[in-house]
Amino acid sequence: MVNFTLEEIRGLMDKPANIRNMSVIAHVDHGKSTLSDALVHRAGIISSAKAGEGRYMDTRPDEQDRGITIKSTAISLYAKFPDPEDLKEIPQKVDGHEFLINLIDSPGHVDFSSEVTAALRVTDGALVVVDCISGVCVQTETVLRQALTERIKPVLCINKVDRALLELQCTKEDLYQSFSRTVESVNVIISTYFDKTLGDVQVYPDRGTIAFGSGLHGWCFTVRQFAIKYAKKFGVDRKKMLERLWGDNYFNPKTKKWTNKGEGADGKPLERAFNQFILDPIFKIFAAVNHNKRDEITTLLEKLDIKLANDEKDLEGKQLLKCVMRKFLPAADALLEMICIHLPSPVTAQKYRAETLYEGPPRRQGLHWYPRL
Repeated sequence: MVNFTLEEIRGLMDKPANIRNMSVIAHVDHGKSTLSDALVHRAGIISSAKAGEGRYMDTRPDEQDRGITIKSTAISLYAKFPDPEDLKEIPQKVDGHEFLINLIDSPGHVDFSSEVTAALRVTDGALVVVDCISGVCVQTETVLRQALTERIKPVLCINKVDRALLELQCTKEDLYQSFSRTVESVNVIISTYFDKTLGDVQVYPDRGTIAFGSGLHGWCFTVRQFAIKYAKKFGVDRKKMLERLWGDNYFNPKTKKWTNKGEGADGKPLERAFNQFILDPIFKIFAAVNHNKRDEITTLLEKLDIKLANDEKDLEGKQLLKCVMRKFLPAADALLEMICIHLPSPVTAQKYRAETLYEGPPRRQGLHWYPRL
């Protein structure tokens, strides 16, 4: 749990470069509220037991009863950037490694689209959530179009990966192809409706603007996170590793060389780098826990440097799976990384959003533009 005071929150309000105003948008039942719980938990507002299942942002009784969001709900969250060294990658001015995230959880049902419009109008960035099984749906396109019309920069989270592994029993290559199709569908929508003022706002796994995970189970990852881990382990350049962990890139363990061909010189098929370096450890954890192979679980935990508390060692099945995956790939780390690095601060956003929100003559005050009142 994070310990912070009201004074710290108030102090961050005076650092506009470290503020992120964002909405969570998606088709109905794609997991916006459960994913939001991960950020609420990291801020120390709810316990890990309630995160994912408590739906903290659904405050109305009818929302809890129906299991859908009806009204947009806002919350301010205090967050520390996971790795202060990575602040150098933020392409805009920042003031320290503490951030104030003003998050709005908006409805996904088409009947409440006016709530989404209002939420987008007051935010600068959007976390677009897509169910990896259902893919891009009608309301996904609608809310994404609304966001781009408002000059809102998007980042993407492909949610409910646990269902693909547990229910559909997808292979690693099938899962990669599913991810690839979803990314392509989202980028087609973005390229259709984007505003030239925003520049290139398409989302790419190898740029860190896409996360994959399970809001219900509380785990999430970006390709960038794994690139950093492997770059340190193998002593290679982080950017080069990041480029190779997505797309048609293959590592030949015999020759110790990278190739873009799916088979080696001997004609044997090679495993895609994304499958080999990212999906493989996740699949091994799921298989070991589902088949209750205690020795294999212990070995995996040691390799991945995951430590369980004494009371957690007795867990089984889904409860153990949740516990291990939350420690291995905490959802909040991946989401905060995307939000802080890739979503704009109010200082950055007002340069291109002010003219769409206010039509009067501007007045220069210090470093900020304000409407003439």
